[in-house]
Amino acid sequence: MALDAATLALCARELKTTLLDSRIDKIFEPTRDEVLLLLRTRTDTYRMLLSARSGSARVCLTGESFENPATPPGFCMLLRKHLAGGRLLDIRMEPGERIVFFDFQCVNEMGDLVKNTLAAELMGRYSNLVLVQDGRILDALKRVDFEDSAIRQLLPGLPYTMPPRPARPDFFSVSSAALVALAMQKDLPVADALMKSCGGVGPVVCREAAFRALGDSHRPANELTAAEQSALAAALDAIRDDHAAGGVPTAAAAPDGRPVEFSFTALTQYGPDACRTYPDFSALLEDYYAVKDRAERLRQKSRDLIKTVRNLHERAVRKQAARTEELAQSEASDELRIKGELVQANLWQIERGMASVTVDNYYTGQKETIPLDVRLSPSGNAQKYFKEYKKKQTAAKMLARLLEEGAREIEYLETVVYEVETASGEQALGEIRAELKSQGYLKYYKARDKKQKPADFFRYRSTDGFLILVGRNNAQNDKLTLHTARGRDLWFHVKNAPGSHTVVISEGQPIPDSTREEAAQLAVLHSSQAGGAKVPVDYTFVRNIRKTGDLKPGMVLYDTYETAYITPDPALREKLRV
Repeated sequence: MALDAATLALCARELKTTLLDSRIDKIFEPTRDEVLLLLRTRTDTYRMLLSARSGSARVCLTGESFENPATPPGFCMLLRKHLAGGRLLDIRMEPGERIVFFDFQCVNEMGDLVKNTLAAELMGRYSNLVLVQDGRILDALKRVDFEDSAIRQLLPGLPYTMPPRPARPDFFSVSSAALVALAMQKDLPVADALMKSCGGVGPVVCREAAFRALGDSHRPANELTAAEQSALAAALDAIRDDHAAGGVPTAAAAPDGRPVEFSFTALTQYGPDACRTYPDFSALLEDYYAVKDRAERLRQKSRDLIKTVRNLHERAVRKQAARTEELAQSEASDELRIKGELVQANLWQIERGMASVTVDNYYTGQKETIPLDVRLSPSGNAQKYFKEYKKKQTAAKMLARLLEEGAREIEYLETVVYEVETASGEQALGEIRAELKSQGYLKYYKARDKKQKPADFFRYRSTDGFLILVGRNNAQNDKLTLHTARGRDLWFHVKNAPGSHTVVISEGQPIPDSTREEAAQLAVLHSSQAGGAKVPVDYTFVRNIRKTGDLKPGMVLYDTYETAYITPDPALREKLRV
């Protein structure tokens, strides 16, 4: 659900109490829809997230860590120029509007004190962040020109104006009795009628008021009895009282524990067992949006890379199909040899300039007509067929080698697709980009591509106390198997599918079956088969693993191995993580 004005007002009130008179220390823009401000008070440091993402627009304090782009975006640089070091003077809202204004006292280029305002407009798909000075727009996170909107433009230099207000009154600006009277004019269920009659609150609040007054009834609002009208007005008054008292940050969760709704008042419509309260609204909003936002941030960061890798994979598959078809044609080259032999055996009846000749095929015992090149002599036609035969034979040998290389390339690119889709963040994506550049799939720009510190392996500790290491990508798989692990360590990998190398560090000790089982499960959980059952996993000692120079990163050879069939337990990763 979207953040409504009533909940936003309480969140803004909390932020004002906590952050007033703080100073901006740092400014980041982790993704194209989010800005992170680090604010210092006399005693603490806070991280305030301003999100203009359509599905999760909000402002709140956050404890989450973000990976920031190596080069700050333009809007981030503008904010640093005009807000860095600024002191927070006020946090204010227009009643009923989903816009929070953050007023900062800053110093301009001339050394003069100025007031800059950062407006967080949290209006669904129209969400935006706008920097304003003296009533004029310095810039917006998402510029809105005349083609985007004929009513309200957000461009540098234009006056900042409020968006048009709906004709409906604000939930808190009319009495409960008047709101009930407005709802009764509509032939709609009570919750829908309330939603159509006022602004400032979301559907969950209207449903809550209807549930408290009428239970699960879906009667139209225009059929309410006098007693039901009084009950509905009392429910609305109780919700207003909750808001006036500062609200109770509450979220209702689905059976799997995932939050599905939130509000500033108790959500009795979901039952007491489905609801959870939070210490403040920032904690509520972080919990509600955290998982979805992490996935969206990663999707934005990996979008271009995964498109490139998928295109590379599709191109390799098409090339392999073309080579397979060409090989099938090359394997029919014996027909050319036979035709050459038949022409050679019948030179006596062929004259120069003939377009074809009919001869006895002593392989089949039947007559066969063989096309001839009128420009060549009879012997020249025979030699032409022999040359084409040799060319096809040579092509067949080359195609067999190319098909083998193509199969390895497709297998390698499948592992890269898996790695990009399961990458944990920008650092992991950077390592994959570096790997693709080293293999010639992406261009390398010396001035722009800076070496980054490689991430560590995933580390686990088995219930028997053995260290289990898992590679994050192909480069780490090579490093783990070929350099970190030793001969008596045990190596695991899912059979014939993309996945990570998994190694149990034995330290010279025999590895018990329980640790082998856990390592095999981790190999499945770190693979494209993580959701499968009875997944085959190959395992062998590291001393049995070898690699030749023509193999892509992450690909190895082994002949001596055993196979286990594993149904993984997803909870094992957290249980064994070091």
